[in-house]
Amino acid sequence: MKRVGVIIGGKSVEHEVSIITGLQIFENIDRTKYEAMVIYIEKTGKWLVGEALASIETYKTKNFNNLLEVMPWKSSDDRAVLCLYPNPDIKQGFLSKKREKILVDVVIPATHGTSVEDGVLQGVLETCGVPYGFSDVKASALGMDKVLMKKVFKAEQLPVLPYVWFYRSQYDQLKEQCLLESEAIGYPLIVKPSNLGSSIGIGKARNRNELEYTIEVAFHYDRKIIIEKCLENPREINCSVMGYENDLQASLCEEPIGWQEYLKFEDKYMSKNGNKNDKGTDKRIIPADIPDYISERIQLLAKEAFKSIDAKGVARIDFLLEGEEIYVNEINTIPGSASFYLWEPSGVKFKDLINRLIEIALQKHADNSEKINSYDVDLLNNMTKGIKG
Repeated sequence: MKRVGVIIGGKSVEHEVSIITGLQIFENIDRTKYEAMVIYIEKTGKWLVGEALASIETYKTKNFNNLLEVMPWKSSDDRAVLCLYPNPDIKQGFLSKKREKILVDVVIPATHGTSVEDGVLQGVLETCGVPYGFSDVKASALGMDKVLMKKVFKAEQLPVLPYVWFYRSQYDQLKEQCLLESEAIGYPLIVKPSNLGSSIGIGKARNRNELEYTIEVAFHYDRKIIIEKCLENPREINCSVMGYENDLQASLCEEPIGWQEYLKFEDKYMSKNGNKNDKGTDKRIIPADIPDYISERIQLLAKEAFKSIDAKGVARIDFLLEGEEIYVNEINTIPGSASFYLWEPSGVKFKDLINRLIEIALQKHADNSEKINSYDVDLLNNMTKGIKG
């Protein structure tokens, strides 16, 4: 029976949201097929394992005293190794064969935000040589960077709203030019950090004063920001895509209720009445109350957006709808709760969704293993001493 490691947490502003997603996935893994364990990355960057991590109470009380600190390592086969953190006793040796190891056959990174969803964690998993769910390094990086994402979408002729972007250094040196370029789009505007996975740091500007203020807020979260046209009366419509390469399936569409331009982080993830199923204003109509031809168009665009960045596994694509005009807003390569709430009404149970996610992880890993990753040439032995100009 394969062991599945569900990674949660991380050095991210969406640390707590990741815990929710991760525990949901952990609880719904098919135990007839897989053995499951939680791998927790603290905000300090420490990797921890232990049975207590399967309980939400551990995170509420922050009682991590009886857990084991581990470090990711590569095994001789296609599995990850979690080595117990080195003993300060140097006599044992850093790479002692006696050191206890935990083997993991496949990993699901149920993580959100920078440093864990943007390709950084995926790079660690690639180095360990372990199959892992969701998108790879490249797609994860593109999915997190809103500027690069928009450029790819435009290159693929997907409909996106007008936008400009610039670095902090550029804004400091050419502030007036940056402001004029932003205003040329036309108020109102939405200002966002380029590299954040949620609604943190986002603001709406209706005039020059608000624009300057929202730009300063966004720069607190990233050195690069994007400024987009804000529609007057938009509807948000979301759709999830599952699959690998050309074998793609789109879910039903949803419409969050009470959505206005963007949801604040607290509205998106925090309950207002103590009910864990009530995430503030983020309630949903599934399927969305839109004509079939609009829904079908969104599903098609969702699959095209998924494929445009070479996403894998499961992703959620968010759209803006004004009248019959559809705009691709962004793609989430590790969507909250793995978008199970979109798949269950589409006829796919959460357990089956995770099974498919694991199957795709194993498939893409097998495909990558068939590539030529090195080219043997006796270059070093053919080198002469010194360097000739």
